[in-house]
Amino acid sequence: MFGQKKETFEFLVVGLGNPGQTYANTRHNAGFIAADYILQKHPAPEKAKFNSLFYELNLEGHRGFLQKPLTFMNNSGEAVGALCSFYRIPPQKVIVMHDDITLPPGSFKLRRGGSDGGHNGITSIEQHLKTPDFLRVKIGIGGKLHKEQPLYEFVLGTIPEADRKAISEVLEDLYRAIILLAQGNENMAMSRYNAKKKAFAPQNGISRFSKLLSQREGR
Repeated sequence: MFGQKKETFEFLVVGLGNPGQTYANTRHNAGFIAADYILQKHPAPEKAKFNSLFYELNLEGHRGFLQKPLTFMNNSGEAVGALCSFYRIPPQKVIVMHDDITLPPGSFKLRRGGSDGGHNGITSIEQHLKTPDFLRVKIGIGGKLHKEQPLYEFVLGTIPEADRKAISEVLEDLYRAIILLAQGNENMAMSRYNAKKKAFAPQNGISRFSKLLSQREGR
């Protein structure tokens, strides 16, 4: 109808990962794992657009989207930027869930902006949103198993059963944190959930993702 306004959506939650069964249970897909947990709590029709799968969410009265980019990790920003542009969701209302090697399995950390930490999915999103000013939910996957192991091999490796269990046990808290962030209660979320988490020193002093991942397109 002429003059009809486009619907307003308040937030976008993004789970980062690589599409396909080959990567389904890998460390790099921690963001997809978290997204799937949210979908278990809030089943919603699946839509395929913007090089992604996305779902409309209503989190305690706040409407937004959950998105799983299908671009492979290193080009995640293409999907995120396209959805944000179409629905006019500002970067400040974007919440990105992704794996992090500086945190142990069974922990997560909330943060706004800052460095991409060498994570190519985050780098891509920064490039397409033209700002680092979006929220990140960093999901711990632990550090490399030994010094000589290539980092891409570690993050694309299957999550060990013990680590998978540890990650699963923290998903309810992560979900509750997402609700607070979607409501705009950023300080409350960080105060409540970051206080529970303890960072650790990764094995062999490794604290950042290797840019080798950029040569592998997340595969």
